[in-house]
Amino acid sequence: MMSDDAALAPSPRASRAPLGFRARALTLVLALCVFLGGVVGGGVAGPPPARAAGGWTWPVKPQPAVTRSFQPPAQKWLSGHRGVDLGAAPGTEVRSPAAGTVSFTGVVVDRPVITVDHGAGLKSSFEPVAATVERGQSVARGQVIGTIAEAGHCPPANCVHWGVRRDGDYVNPLQFVQDMRPSVLLPVP
Repeated sequence: MMSDDAALAPSPRASRAPLGFRARALTLVLALCVFLGGVVGGGVAGPPPARAAGGWTWPVKPQPAVTRSFQPPAQKWLSGHRGVDLGAAPGTEVRSPAAGTVSFTGVVVDRPVITVDHGAGLKSSFEPVAATVERGQSVARGQVIGTIAEAGHCPPANCVHWGVRRDGDYVNPLQFVQDMRPSVLLPVP
């Protein structure tokens, strides 16, 4: 039978490395994961990849800064930001991020808008963009579909708003051009 003191004593394996060494090793592993998460996930540690595995590309060249992120509302009818704003000046060419068919060109409220149906329930929309394509026209990935108009979505900054819907629900467009998978922490041996 084991005494109470023996049951509370650390196992020989657990006491191999001093606590300070294990804490430093864990800190190093966590720092490495944060760094790699930033590089892979597009954080401050480095730029995101130019194209995601799904074959989509950035709609503005060169790769723009994201000036406002995707902030979906808690409920569909509430206010929110149902896309991302990409920094770009009026006159900048806007390209289709994936192949598809132009399903809408026109003015919504007071801004020119273009929508491209990519199939499989995915649609991209851009504003304010003056169309250089027509409704029903097929477009290739990277093909110019319009230019950013003077009427801004985010004055006084210059930007283009990019929204993506999947089966009618807005999703974060960045998931199609960046690796947004979360970092995974591995156990320390």
